[in-house]
Amino acid sequence: MPDTAEPLDRARAAKPVPKPGIMDIHAYVPGKAKADGVENPIKLSANENILGSSPKARDAFMSAADEMQIYPDSRTGILRDAIAQRFRLEPERLIFGCGSDEVFALLNQAFLEPGDNIVQGEYGFAAFAIGARACQAEVRSAKEPGYRIDVDEMLKVVDDRTRLMFLANPGNPTGTWIPFSEVLRLHAALPPSVVLVLDGAYSEFATDPAFQDGLDFARGTDNVVVTHTFSKLHGLAALRVGWGYAPAEIAAAVDRIRLPFNTSIAGQRAAVAALGDEEFQARSIAHVDQWRSWLAQQLGGLGLETVGPSATNFVLVGFPKVAGKTAADADEFLSARGLLTRRVLNYGLPDHLRITIGLEEHNRAVVEALAEFMKA
Repeated sequence: MPDTAEPLDRARAAKPVPKPGIMDIHAYVPGKAKADGVENPIKLSANENILGSSPKARDAFMSAADEMQIYPDSRTGILRDAIAQRFRLEPERLIFGCGSDEVFALLNQAFLEPGDNIVQGEYGFAAFAIGARACQAEVRSAKEPGYRIDVDEMLKVVDDRTRLMFLANPGNPTGTWIPFSEVLRLHAALPPSVVLVLDGAYSEFATDPAFQDGLDFARGTDNVVVTHTFSKLHGLAALRVGWGYAPAEIAAAVDRIRLPFNTSIAGQRAAVAALGDEEFQARSIAHVDQWRSWLAQQLGGLGLETVGPSATNFVLVGFPKVAGKTAADADEFLSARGLLTRRVLNYGLPDHLRITIGLEEHNRAVVEALAEFMKA
């Protein structure tokens, strides 16, 4: 018999090693929530709904307090039915996840093998790439002239190993958007084997008539997935509920690999209630629409460049590459005054800050602080 003792000893002595590429992934960095020396800072770093969430959603959340010992409905039945009815969608074509981030990860897992690639914009949302690289796939980033998705640039980097294309419209962290006519042109030029994922996390804040989220178009396609989240407009970021509308075959594939209880009872109930509270949604959109344009105008008056116009609940602001006036300096200055914004270094934007639209007093405080900063 062969002597197996030595190989076994070597195996026991070896350390577990993650598969290639995992440790090269840059972990997601959330918006900061604390400032040294400030007890209750104003958090404008994570694009949360500054008005909170629907009172109806809070009541629905509380209704689950006595059921914490019970597993949630794995099929997300009550929310599936509510979304299907609200948007006139086939229930079996819906995908649910722990935020839309998980939907992206599941799509990557379902379609990517080592050597495949995804295509995204130059400033694509970080979760797209994290999920792809976890599958040992390549991430191809197309240039975004003027901080805006360019269809021709996206198509340039597609090849026969492209499996998924992620398009956040409007985009994060840029806030820019493209009209749906351009989305249609992009889809028409894509190979039918490429899945086009339209990330609509901020779509409710895009009110221009030329904008569409793609749900109506996706009904008749075999390769378009549209995603949405309850984190932004609905103010349920803590509950992590996202969804997607996909061709039946793709939805069925994702359903086979998702974890069985990936949305909670409280999250499902709160999301149903939030979806039904159209007054809260309208008030949230109106607030953003009013103060977004005001904030951009005021910052422009200080000599700062705002990217856009933004179609989201934030603005991306550019700062000069001058000592004492850089984005890093501005972020430190604002933080010391209890105003938390978002550095976007990880998106290749070292000269910008992303600022969530706050309440009136928050927005005015940001402008006053930056006016002082620019004069100093």
